[in-house]
Amino acid sequence: MCIVELKSMIQTLNESSLHRTLKNLYALENDCATEVALDGKIYDIVDANGNVTEIQTGSVSKLLVKTMNALQHNRRIKIVYPIAVEKYITLYDERGIFISKRKSPVTHSVYDMFRELTGLYPVLLEKKFSLDVLEITMTETRVRTPEPVQSKNNRRRFCKSWLKQDKQLEKIMAVRTFQNASDYVRLIPESCLPEFSARSIANALKADKSLPASAAKNAHLLLWVLSHMHLIEACGERPRTYRLNV
Repeated sequence: MCIVELKSMIQTLNESSLHRTLKNLYALENDCATEVALDGKIYDIVDANGNVTEIQTGSVSKLLVKTMNALQHNRRIKIVYPIAVEKYITLYDERGIFISKRKSPVTHSVYDMFRELTGLYPVLLEKKFSLDVLEITMTETRVRTPEPVQSKNNRRRFCKSWLKQDKQLEKIMAVRTFQNASDYVRLIPESCLPEFSARSIANALKADKSLPASAAKNAHLLLWVLSHMHLIEACGERPRTYRLNV
């Protein structure tokens, strides 16, 4: 077995049901091939014209090198990033026996994407780049452990008595496509224009009852990303205010 085939097998075995379902949906929609070796990389989806799609259910920033590689080879690339606006948690014991199912109190919104885009901003406005943010309902499967343990990626501050086993797609609520400057600056509430700050944006997002409370916490990240994309510019010091640069 060659190295490319081995890496592909490892990636396939490690992918969640959520990743696999989205990969199949996007591949079937455009009649594409999956897990394709191209230009020294393995891409989730490649169409007949050599354009690629990457499904990322984890850290989007990790795809910067892969994205730049596709762009350097004059390929279109789309990143698909799901955000759980509603999540259910199903718990099983070590024997696979069902214990409980509950709705998670933690909710997210499209504004959570800016935490991930801090490492991807250099390519966000490239002509052949696009980002699909999917607002989804998902179920996270957990397995109870006999004693508190660290997570598989070692990111827990405190050990817990369960491990994540899988993530499953329940429903796609909405698809937001980002391709140009206007798609990004549109997320600045109109009530904040023409001059705005992290505080004014946070207050506007808090007042929007269609958004979870967590949206307001991403106001400073929104400004950081838009500033590094040169879509906004500073126009004040105290408090630091901005205005559109497009």
